[in-house]
Amino acid sequence: MTQLSLTARLSLMFMLAVTGVLAAAGYFFGQLSQHHFDELDRHTLHEKLEAASRLLGGLDDAQAFAQVRPQLQALLGGHSEMRGFIFDETGAQLYPEAPRAMAEPQLLELVGRRAGELQLDGRVWRGEAGHVRVGSQRLTLLVLLDVTVHKAFFHTFSGWLWGALVLCAALSGLLGWLLVRRGLQPLREVTQVAASVSARSLRERIPDESTPAELQQLVQAFNAMLARLEDAFVRLSNFSADIAHELRTPLSNLMTHTEVALTRARTLDQYQDNLHSNLEELQRMSRMIDDMLFLAKADNGLIVPDAKLVALEALCAQLLDYYQLSADERGVRFELSGAGTIQGDLSMLRRALSNLLSNALRYTPDGERIRVAIERGADQVTLEVSNPGATIAPEHLERLFDRFYRVDPARREGSPSNAGLGLAITRSIVQAHQGRIHCTSAQGWTSFRLEFPG
Repeated sequence: MTQLSLTARLSLMFMLAVTGVLAAAGYFFGQLSQHHFDELDRHTLHEKLEAASRLLGGLDDAQAFAQVRPQLQALLGGHSEMRGFIFDETGAQLYPEAPRAMAEPQLLELVGRRAGELQLDGRVWRGEAGHVRVGSQRLTLLVLLDVTVHKAFFHTFSGWLWGALVLCAALSGLLGWLLVRRGLQPLREVTQVAASVSARSLRERIPDESTPAELQQLVQAFNAMLARLEDAFVRLSNFSADIAHELRTPLSNLMTHTEVALTRARTLDQYQDNLHSNLEELQRMSRMIDDMLFLAKADNGLIVPDAKLVALEALCAQLLDYYQLSADERGVRFELSGAGTIQGDLSMLRRALSNLLSNALRYTPDGERIRVAIERGADQVTLEVSNPGATIAPEHLERLFDRFYRVDPARREGSPSNAGLGLAITRSIVQAHQGRIHCTSAQGWTSFRLEFPG
């Protein structure tokens, strides 16, 4: 079954609404007009009936009826659109034609109803009946008013009204279609932009200056979605390029060592040295792959840390003891202050803090100190790792946590143990603990601040 388009639906609803309003207005106008004419007719009939009753009420008995016939003729018979009848108690007609044995049945039926309409002599009459006592007799008066013209008028009026209603419905449908089609132009622009979006055209945006207020949120949300897609695609492209860049070096080393080893026969020790070198490169690749798998799980929300109490001061003390030997060789000192406990995964937190401490030790000049400060607040626990060194430019601070990102524009590979994934892993671990991490660098000091819910 074919579904109606949004334009057709809105046009149809607009047409039905306009038609309904016009039909209701026409119906009430017709009813009001008919009620107005009916009131005028009833008023005329009532006046004639009252006047005839007063005239007959002045007689002593029905025998004197002939005395007032001229007045009745002037009152009831002087108008072509009005007729009057008078009956006695037996139903015999006394006026206008007398004597007559019995009145017409439809006249007597109308008398019984006191008021109503009837067909007489091919015309439509509205009548009203009343009673008046003349002497000892009770006479019945019936006054009829010709309403044929009124009926014909309302019949014609109804025809014109419903014809105009059909015409207005068709015009409103056409007008509604034009208006809706013009009003939905921004939606068509959204469709066109969406249809033109591809991996190479993610920079397209829908202009929202001329967008109606009802569609601005949709357009803004769509533009925001395109911005997120563009950012994610750029990150994915860079990530793919970085993976190829980082894996190229160890693979090239492996191939070179193997080709050199195969150029001629070598001693057992030489083969062992070559295999040890290859093993180091394979271990580096294995660590890199493990780190990328960890980040992929973090991106998909598959990392669920254990909820156990972790004393940060004890964890930091253990890690500082581990790095103390390397720090002593360069005269670097560690300073640990504060205490705090959080709910988290001990092994994951150890890995995150180890990445920060190894980076701090790598970039701290010889003979300087590294500060580790823990502070417990009202609703959070913070841990800050600070080290002296070259100040990082502000444009690099937010990107430090990107995968494979290095401040050096030459993008040097660095040491074999450093693939540029440590800070990205640290951020994923902190976020998995519902925390936040950010970096500041000023006046020769660089600090990484971790905030965990208390």
